[in-house]
Amino acid sequence: MKEQEQKNTKKGSFVIGAVVAVIIAVLIGIIIFLLLSQKTEPEEERRNVVITPENVESVLAEIDEKQDTVTPGYYTATMNTTWHFSTGNNASYDAVVENVETNTNDVYFDIVLENDEETVLYKSPVIPRGSRLEDIALDEPLEAGTHNCVVIYHLIDEEQNTLSILRIALEIIIEG
Repeated sequence: MKEQEQKNTKKGSFVIGAVVAVIIAVLIGIIIFLLLSQKTEPEEERRNVVITPENVESVLAEIDEKQDTVTPGYYTATMNTTWHFSTGNNASYDAVVENVETNTNDVYFDIVLENDEETVLYKSPVIPRGSRLEDIALDEPLEAGTHNCVVIYHLIDEEQNTLSILRIALEIIIEG
């Protein structure tokens, strides 16, 4: 009789263990399901706007309407979007870049070809707020013709760490 009782006890223990294991597995499955089914709204990716000759005035007007000063980490770009050079080795006679006083950060910029961003045509010095840069000569001369380029602004902090980047379309015309 004792053997029969021991067998029944072992069977009962096994059944209880199996039921507990199934309950634990179901609970784990429910928890995983609930965690995976919770949909959090993805954070909207912020993108910089490429400013072109066609939209530059409307973008600047929109910025002027919104505020008298620029939000930290943002930048009001003040520049002409077509630069003329008499030759590829001379300084431009009409290129102007200004870091207006209402901006919150100093900046520097690089100029690259639109279709070849590996080749940097010009690396600017840091432009403090309230300063402007003129008489810009390219570091890498271009051949005569019209070249579609991109100005990549780096807004920097006091240690010259980049806080944000702004990309603006630029047309460079080499006349001869």
